Amino acid sequence: MIPQKFIAVIAIVCVCFAASTLNAATIPAGTTLRVSTVSLISSQTVPGRSFEAKIAQDVSVKGNVVLKAGTKAFGKITASRANPRKSGPLTVELNLIDLNGRRIPVKTNSIQPAGPPQTARQAHYGHTAGTTVVNPKTTLQFQLAAPLNL
Repeated sequence: MIPQKFIAVIAIVCVCFAASTLNAATIPAGTTLRVSTVSLISSQTVPGRSFEAKIAQDVSVKGNVVLKAGTKAFGKITASRANPRKSGPLTVELNLIDLNGRRIPVKTNSIQPAGPPQTARQAHYGHTAGTTVVNPKTTLQFQLAAPLNL
């Protein structure tokens, strides 16, 4: 009687472990992540501030989709013109992916998105000449600097 219960417990543990490893995936470093911005990003925004984006296309590993298009992603502004002492070009990176309510840290390269030059009319609405503005629905491309364990 005891050996049967012991075997049953071992079988359940093995099944649970197998199921968890089937859902787990690792996206290798160097993989390209394309995102579509949800929020406006400006070179006048203070470094450290976050922005929202969505994964623009499915990400597959060994033929299996592990990150679906539309998944929420978040990034942060790492440099901008908002700091007069350390002014530089607008630089952003991804730092978080929200996968089914789980917030997963991600490490990507930093990029300098280019926006169209601002006109005097746009300056009238709060953007100074030379301000880089990345509008919502703009596609940005990042590369994973470290493997992403989902």
